[in-house]
Amino acid sequence: MIKIDALTVQFGGIKPLDALDAQFVAPICGLIGPNGAGKTTLVNVLSGFVAPITGTILLDDTLLLALSPRRRVGVGLRRTFQQELVVDELTAIENIQAVADHVSGDRASARREVALALDFVGLGERRNTLGRQLNLFERRMVEIAKTLIGRPRVILMDEPGAGLNEIETDRLRRLLIEIPSAFDCQLVLIDHDADLIASVCIETVVLDFGKRLAMGPTRAVLDDPVVRHAYLGRE
Repeated sequence: MIKIDALTVQFGGIKPLDALDAQFVAPICGLIGPNGAGKTTLVNVLSGFVAPITGTILLDDTLLLALSPRRRVGVGLRRTFQQELVVDELTAIENIQAVADHVSGDRASARREVALALDFVGLGERRNTLGRQLNLFERRMVEIAKTLIGRPRVILMDEPGAGLNEIETDRLRRLLIEIPSAFDCQLVLIDHDADLIASVCIETVVLDFGKRLAMGPTRAVLDDPVVRHAYLGRE
């Protein structure tokens, strides 16, 4: 569980997050909002790349803001980025192994975790393919596989469905639904695709101008007239 209290981030005279209170409790939670709502800023605060001026964040019983980005990884926080960080000169398995070298235990355990992650995302037969030879969907799967290494507690996924076609999005949807039970972790999904959020997320938080606009069961949140007007652009 992630619990956020009175979180404020300020850049000059702008507050991308303004006394934000929110909780992510369900196994799969959504984070949505219009452009400029503060979603990326919140993910960067959670990751340790941006420091707030006030507020607290609890990851279960751990005070997250007191930890460096590296220590947050150590307590089980993982994330993907909107731009895939796949090294073109490394194979799929080598890209994932590079992460395992830093977050897994002994070498034998790391090998098992890498093999499990590769198979889980459907890249077992592409393990020896160079990064530059992987298509967009496969590169996205490499990124997701990286987050599954080293016993994750919470995985933040930043727009994993961006640029995927309908068939690929359906494959992604089925994969995301399986992650919490398969890896005993929580998933927080940030995406502009309301259909993907609706089909995957149990609970959803909506941001607007750095504040919480709505929070609760996903279907009820997406059907809220205030949310539909602010986020979906319709009454």
